Amino acid sequence: MPVSATYRVQVRPAFDLDATAGLTGYLAALGVSHLYSAPLLTATPGSEHGYDVVDHRAVNPELGGEPARLRLVAALRDAGLGLVVDIVPNHAGVRVPAANPAWWDVLRRGRESRYADWFDIDWTWGRIRVPVLADTPDALDDLKIVDGELRYHEHRFPIAEGTAADDPRTVHDRQPYELISWRRGDAELNYRRFFAVSDLAGLRVEDPAVFDATHAEVLRWVAAGEVDGIRVDHPDGLRDPAGYLARLREAAPDAWLLVEKILEPGEELPAWPVDGTTGYDALAQVCGLFVDPAAEGEFTALQTRLTGRETSWPELTHQTKLAAATSLLAAELARLTRLVPEQDGEQVSAALAELAANYAVYRSYPPDGLRHLARARAEAGRRRPELIGVLDRLTRRLRDPEDELGRRFPQFSGAVMAKGVEDTAYYRWTRFVALNEVGGGPGRFGLPVAEFHRAAAARQARHPTGMTTLSTHDTKRGEDVRARLAVLSELPREWARTVGEWSAVAPLPDPAFAHLLWQTVAGAWPIERDRLHGYVEKAAREAGDSTGWTDPDEGFERALHAVVDRCYDDPELRGKIIEFVDVITPYGWSNALGQKLVQLTMPGVPDVYQGTELWENSLVDPDNRRPVDFAVRRELLDRLDGGWRPAVDADGAAKLLVVATALRLRRDRPELFTGYRPVPVDGRAADHVVAFDRGGAVTVATRLPVGLARRGGWGDTVLSLPGADRVRDAFTDRVYGGTRIPLAGLLDRYPVALLVPVDGTGATP
Repeated sequence: MPVSATYRVQVRPAFDLDATAGLTGYLAALGVSHLYSAPLLTATPGSEHGYDVVDHRAVNPELGGEPARLRLVAALRDAGLGLVVDIVPNHAGVRVPAANPAWWDVLRRGRESRYADWFDIDWTWGRIRVPVLADTPDALDDLKIVDGELRYHEHRFPIAEGTAADDPRTVHDRQPYELISWRRGDAELNYRRFFAVSDLAGLRVEDPAVFDATHAEVLRWVAAGEVDGIRVDHPDGLRDPAGYLARLREAAPDAWLLVEKILEPGEELPAWPVDGTTGYDALAQVCGLFVDPAAEGEFTALQTRLTGRETSWPELTHQTKLAAATSLLAAELARLTRLVPEQDGEQVSAALAELAANYAVYRSYPPDGLRHLARARAEAGRRRPELIGVLDRLTRRLRDPEDELGRRFPQFSGAVMAKGVEDTAYYRWTRFVALNEVGGGPGRFGLPVAEFHRAAAARQARHPTGMTTLSTHDTKRGEDVRARLAVLSELPREWARTVGEWSAVAPLPDPAFAHLLWQTVAGAWPIERDRLHGYVEKAAREAGDSTGWTDPDEGFERALHAVVDRCYDDPELRGKIIEFVDVITPYGWSNALGQKLVQLTMPGVPDVYQGTELWENSLVDPDNRRPVDFAVRRELLDRLDGGWRPAVDADGAAKLLVVATALRLRRDRPELFTGYRPVPVDGRAADHVVAFDRGGAVTVATRLPVGLARRGGWGDTVLSLPGADRVRDAFTDRVYGGTRIPLAGLLDRYPVALLVPVDGTGATP
């Protein structure tokens, strides 16, 4: 079934497969062609996301199991929809060993287990280390033997044959595994993890037997015609992404195949046999369109005044990546170092960490992409000239795709980028947090229209069926929060004054983080108090400056939560917040409609994340997995189908109009979306619009609406449609003739338009 658009549903125990099946009628009416589901295989008991698969042989029973999956497939077919599933090849969940049969057997039998080669374990470095103990010298005294298992509080572990004894500690010492303090995990684990998450053990899918065993069930669905597309989670964690994807493509030759590959600005997707990425690159390009680049200097100056220091984005990320390489990922760094026994270990470790900290992209794929290694080597040598000799020797090995060091280092550099940048620097660099997004470039302030056009044309030429998105389960803040924050880029002086006023009422000891907090309030207000408390605590711990996950600073966190409470309980501060938010919200709505229409109609296959067809002020997970009120959305869609054309106001129906209209047009008139060219705009406000022709369907979206209002509106600005006869705006049903359309009339009701050709009678062909 051809894919025109997808709708992402976070299938989870609280919203299972039968609940998802109940959405099919609504999704068909909305205009998507496919449901795009979170992972469906058996996950760790109680998992709210499904990325911790423990058994690849069956559908998660907490989602309803195989019977519920078949009911979903039937409901999708009845509605004329297809299914795209998310798979997790890089790792498996091991937090509950008894839930993962393969991991349980490895713990019980060690190297003799038939599953020993499933997991990426360094068997040369002692017993398998499991970091679950309290950080006390006598933690092992709490071990017990119960029902033939070794127990540590709620944790259960197997006992190998022939190792029984009356003393639990003696039994423990005879096992193929060693229970260690949770604090020792980052430095001493001997199995590869997903980033720094010890509950997720790396899989060796480069082994054909492991690939077959972990993919058989999903590929059975594909062969049966029950799945049309596969989304591959985190391919950068794999030892050989290209080889893995070639094997997957061979097994599913007709599937729509996507990779969750995060491309840095200017980086291109490797020549893999896939249809494209999951769209973070598109997200960054679209959102950048609505940010005013002219404000960069004033935001930089504001950040310097707030913090009392100047820090560049490249310097900050070097620091955070180096810290991630040597602390959070110290175990992975030690494993790489052990592969170079002929050189001084301390120097090797320092050089490898420096190389990873200077990598400009997540990873390279030797022998491809070695220019990134060369640049990292040059920068590492500049920073650490005393390591030049060892850097040169290591670089020679890293260039060799057959060298074990060269195979493993890219896995390490990707994890360093993720932990150092996504999960740390994005929370420390608070100059303008709308840009601090997965796949984005916070050091770059906005995207000129001409550059967006070049990127969109390249996407049409290279990956016309790759996914585009604005929100995912991994984004740091929802699309409409970013759209409202983009308004601040047009009001830098007003924002600086506002931050000063709010901070005077409710000061925070960490001024850099205070700026993130106040931007969050401006972007997401009104937000429930408990959600804001949860977000700022997580964000502050991720930043790791004034508090952290390992050793939270209780005093700072009390002060942080007190500031949040002041936002709700202090009449003066609450009044100031409401007053400012009321000013910027209408402009935020304009940006939200503009970026949504651009994303839905640009080259690529658009995805709509659950709930985002209305205004949606989610922050980072788990906030973005909150329940969605689909009943409200169904009711509003019915009203739209009855002819209602809503105002752009708080109920968000205008966004639903944009989403449903664009999705239906892409589904019903695919021939209108086969090319890409910029549409010329002339006049004094030409900088405030982005317009493009997809081969018949023309997108028009307002950008920088504050500046447009200060100019006095569109004035003489016109849209040029050479060769056009008559077109209809799909949102208002107005028909326009001629080759030059005044924007003052076209965009007087909505800040966006979607023009389609009409025949001589005024009807759409």
